[in-house]
Amino acid sequence: MFIFHKKLRDIPLSDKFYTYYQALRLDLSMAAYLAVVPLIVYLFWYFTKKSTANFKWVVIYNRILIALFGFFSIVNFNTYREWGSKINYSAVAPIIFTPKEAIASSGTSPFMFSMFILAILIGSGFYLNFLLVKKQITFIKTPIYLKVIVAILLTGFNFLLIRGGWGTAPNSQSMAYFSKYEILNHASLNTEWNLMSSILASNKINKNPYLFIDQKEAEKTVADLYKVEKDTTISILKNQKPNVVIFILEGFTANLTKTLGNENGISPAFDSLINDGLLFTKIYSSGTRTDKGIIGTLTGFPTLGLGSIAKWPEKMQKIPAISQKLFQNNYQTSFYYGGEAEFGNYKAFILSHNYQKLVDKNSFDKKDMNSKWGAYDGLVFNKQLADMSQTKQPFFSTILSLTNHEPFEVPGTAKFGRKNSIEAFKSTAFYTDSCINSYLNDAKKQAWYKNTLFIFIADHGHLFPKNKYDISQPERYHIPLLFYGDVIKDEFKGKKIDHIGSQQDLAATLLAQLNISHKDFLWSNNLLNPYTKHFAFFSWDNGLGFVKDNHYVTFDTIGKNILYQSEPTDKEKTNKNLALGKSYLQSVYQQFINL
Repeated sequence: MFIFHKKLRDIPLSDKFYTYYQALRLDLSMAAYLAVVPLIVYLFWYFTKKSTANFKWVVIYNRILIALFGFFSIVNFNTYREWGSKINYSAVAPIIFTPKEAIASSGTSPFMFSMFILAILIGSGFYLNFLLVKKQITFIKTPIYLKVIVAILLTGFNFLLIRGGWGTAPNSQSMAYFSKYEILNHASLNTEWNLMSSILASNKINKNPYLFIDQKEAEKTVADLYKVEKDTTISILKNQKPNVVIFILEGFTANLTKTLGNENGISPAFDSLINDGLLFTKIYSSGTRTDKGIIGTLTGFPTLGLGSIAKWPEKMQKIPAISQKLFQNNYQTSFYYGGEAEFGNYKAFILSHNYQKLVDKNSFDKKDMNSKWGAYDGLVFNKQLADMSQTKQPFFSTILSLTNHEPFEVPGTAKFGRKNSIEAFKSTAFYTDSCINSYLNDAKKQAWYKNTLFIFIADHGHLFPKNKYDISQPERYHIPLLFYGDVIKDEFKGKKIDHIGSQQDLAATLLAQLNISHKDFLWSNNLLNPYTKHFAFFSWDNGLGFVKDNHYVTFDTIGKNILYQSEPTDKEKTNKNLALGKSYLQSVYQQFINL
């Protein structure tokens, strides 16, 4: 609450104070979990004939926990600043499994301030540990039956604290939720308790955590969303078997463009491409992170709230992907990324979905590893361009950019400076935009260019450059989707389509243009089918959003609160879209379980 005090300015003081009381339940539960080990040791010595017991080890036990929890705290406030959610399994897993990339990702975090907070937490913790912990305990001679009673009372009391009382409902994250102000709910949610719960839940995939209504009713509601009167499409291509190159652009939110975000000079090349391409203006990413963006873009499979199907390769390999369909239709397939492909399980997806060639940081010379993430976008784009000139047509190639990712590094001069994160973000976006321009200028000299469809889409939205849209606001998920190339019919060049759609819809839309069946892509709509219903679903950790009929609603699945609605006075639309969003998340998670 101290760190994010600016977000609390308009909240009543009484609500702020009440947050501390509301936090006690999970705080006490976490303390009781930590007390289990000392309690067991204490009871062991209590039932012996010894009059004293050495508890110096508890001092060390506490120091380890103080240091660990201090570290979690500083990671937590940086996670919250970036993602709008508390530290959870999704945030910790990269630290454990891909530490180098995790360090690079934290490059824009306020390091000195984080270290200052860490020093205060550890220093004060160590001092209290010194003052309060007894290094030796003396036992009073007590009859055995009293010892049994004392043991039962102590363990019972500790268990009740862990469970949160003797009511029917044990502790859960929702116990901390009490306010219409989301930040207060997050403040009262014990950081370590939430992390532990998230880690334990990450491996439990046999139970649907999003059961809002009867399952059959939910599935029927979703099926109606995808029901079309006629399976047809508006053909925008001169040739039904062109080469296809998809650029998945890191953090390239719609707000980076003049056309969609009214931002001048950040993406001049992209804005100029719009004049000769087909732009979808109301597209929303399926989630908030790259692993979800890759899945949403290339398979049409939605996000799962807290989880991502990318974490479970055995399930991920069962969902279809664009690359598989094109491989089956004699396309040469390739994937290019300047970073470590193992990060976020990208490699597991790529290799299980018929990408014949994978180029990642291991394919570049060490001298090219100038970015903390790996090779800069310019090098990756140039390598892909050179390789395509030697590749048999038709080919399908995916390029995942990375330079526009924390810590926002660019080779050479930063166009907008690097004084703060917003300037650095705009500078890396401008750099990636310039790389796109250079790539296309060189590609025009290639024989395959005139028969190539280029598709530009972001992996997810971003807080920057506007720095005003929270994780629960739809604008945070607004991304560009542009079809570009000489292979597009002249009458569609420069045209804009304003229908609402999702990142997930790229799969069905592209395959329909190539006259390839997309019936296996159950969660993807053909945006160029005049009979398609226009909507978008997105989710983040413990939250969902739904957009339909130009009405937006987002919902907290733990606190059960509506976080945002575009028309607060139109309760009917809000309730309708919220019901659709709930049914959607419930149905997709159930399919995920059944895979």
